[in-house]
Amino acid sequence: MTKSWRISARSLAEYVYRSGSIESGFAAASSMAEGTKAHKKIQSTYKEEDEYEVFLKEALQHEEIEFLLEGRCDGIIQEDGELVVDEIKSTAKDLSAFDEDTHPVHWAQARCYAFMLAKERGLERITVQLTYLQIHTEEEKRFRKVETLSFLEGYVKGLIADFYPYARLMLHHREKRDTSIKALPFPFPEYRKGQRRLAKAVYKSILDEKDLFAQAPTGTGKTISTAFPAIKAMGEGLLSRMVYLTAKTITRQAAEEAFSLMQQKGLHMHTVTITAKDKICFQEQTVCQKEHCPFADGFYDRLNEAVLDILSHESIIDRSVIEKYAMKHTVCPFEFSLELAYAADAVICDYNYIFDPRVSLKRLHTEGKKKTALLIDEAHNLVDRARDMFSADLGKQNFLQLKRAYKNTAPQLSAAAKKMNDVFISFNRELKEESYRIHEELPENLLEHLEDFAHCSEKELISGRGDEGQELLLDTYFSVQAFLRISRLADERFVIYTEKSGKDVVLKLFCLDPSYLVQKMGKGFRSKLFFSATFQPFDYFKNMLGWNEDHYSLSLPSPFPKENAEVLALPLSTRYKDRSATGEALIRSVEKLAAERPGNYLIFFPSYQYMREIHEQMKESSTIRMMVQEQGMAEGEKEEFLSSFKEE
Repeated sequence: MTKSWRISARSLAEYVYRSGSIESGFAAASSMAEGTKAHKKIQSTYKEEDEYEVFLKEALQHEEIEFLLEGRCDGIIQEDGELVVDEIKSTAKDLSAFDEDTHPVHWAQARCYAFMLAKERGLERITVQLTYLQIHTEEEKRFRKVETLSFLEGYVKGLIADFYPYARLMLHHREKRDTSIKALPFPFPEYRKGQRRLAKAVYKSILDEKDLFAQAPTGTGKTISTAFPAIKAMGEGLLSRMVYLTAKTITRQAAEEAFSLMQQKGLHMHTVTITAKDKICFQEQTVCQKEHCPFADGFYDRLNEAVLDILSHESIIDRSVIEKYAMKHTVCPFEFSLELAYAADAVICDYNYIFDPRVSLKRLHTEGKKKTALLIDEAHNLVDRARDMFSADLGKQNFLQLKRAYKNTAPQLSAAAKKMNDVFISFNRELKEESYRIHEELPENLLEHLEDFAHCSEKELISGRGDEGQELLLDTYFSVQAFLRISRLADERFVIYTEKSGKDVVLKLFCLDPSYLVQKMGKGFRSKLFFSATFQPFDYFKNMLGWNEDHYSLSLPSPFPKENAEVLALPLSTRYKDRSATGEALIRSVEKLAAERPGNYLIFFPSYQYMREIHEQMKESSTIRMMVQEQGMAEGEKEEFLSSFKEE
């Protein structure tokens, strides 16, 4: 039976021709907005009979798979009775460094369009053109090649042949996945109270393409009650991917355990966990440059082989599995995990990979989103996290230091930094003795000054001089770009203020109400499923996360009998001034309770200091086994501490 695989010309070219190393820090590539602007500028020079943004498609058979190649061609130019396919690329790099063969991936993409157009219009030959536009200087540079249909057909078939092993692997995997899902039982003998209602609500939300806000108390079994119906929806063809979002390591582990449990029951799925870069990095210092890291050097040369290897042999692809294969193939484990996320059926990751405009999984295209559901665990935490994601700030000190550092080597950059430093001097005068000041709007010309600073920074960073202040320049450049990005989103839901922070003056764009932006960043996904045990007050959290009347809502009662809860009030003051007087009585009460009602207890204290004092006293007289959370635990120590409470 013939199978089919739909792929864009750009994706095909990038898969086959990706090579080289990871370049962290500044990448001299234009933003999407700048790219669109560049396309429009070039297209505005076309003649009336020329065409632009032309959709093309062509089917090609390779072995048992029919590949549906498609894409939107930037331009088709009429020239002396012949056609020229124009592929437009924008860049912040100096065009003098570009020659005809600098970017074979761009030729590959353009040739795909040329092949499809030649086939569609019955042409025996066609001209392929690459047009580069420097986004700051608006300088243009073009390269041309005249190709025959015969050459283009062989070339594109070669690209397809290189892509075929990946497509074959994924199609076989999906068949096996869907068969396993149809046979998958609920992984427990029976549903807990409320679980079936939650599972039904999740499935119906996905079926109806709605968002769900579900309040389900601790003990309901939210992880399995949301993941299981989403998996069933995938088996029915409603989804091709699910993303399980959470803010904490412990809940990520719960999600991994849920998928592992279902795998033991027969589920076959690729589940990938994304771990933060600084946690999974193999190096002592996270410097993603080929000169400093062997896992970054030549990363893209080895990536395709690493992806095929891990997807061929693993299903639950957690941190340890990613580290194992990353070490085997000498690839950066973090970037490797991001690449795997696009191939996975389920992704477990932090909120920011979807909702943060600076970090999001940007290659989730529109069609992919339409068949993706977001499962947002402990969604009450997303409100404050979203406020942080959609806020931005800048400080005076960075601009002052950069003004001085580049005074002689880059006077334009120094002047741009001076303009920003002057703005902060004005802010400081306005503050006087106040600790903060709220502003109705951003100062006139501020954004213009920031654009100028960003432009000058890019020129300096591209130069590769590696001056002493480059690390500070890079950090400030990213902060400026983040501020500019957030300024375009800011409206009446934001507050603008300045404040003194030690010796520094800080300008802040702070998001008070993230509801609109949460929905905007989540736009296009088939369904967003917000669930939490602590959605109280429910209406507040729903509103802060973008609730509207079209969405579904569910509030479940506790699965535990009311008589299981007993509230006792012990009249002991734990105020700071009373602690020395009541400490002994508190210890006696805890020991009495543990002796009369054996079991496990959690005791919460108002401060670490008080907890340590009580613990030291209890150690001297008590035989009770005690575990104490230490202040400032590292991530690994927290995981070890929490794992002590798991049942064997």
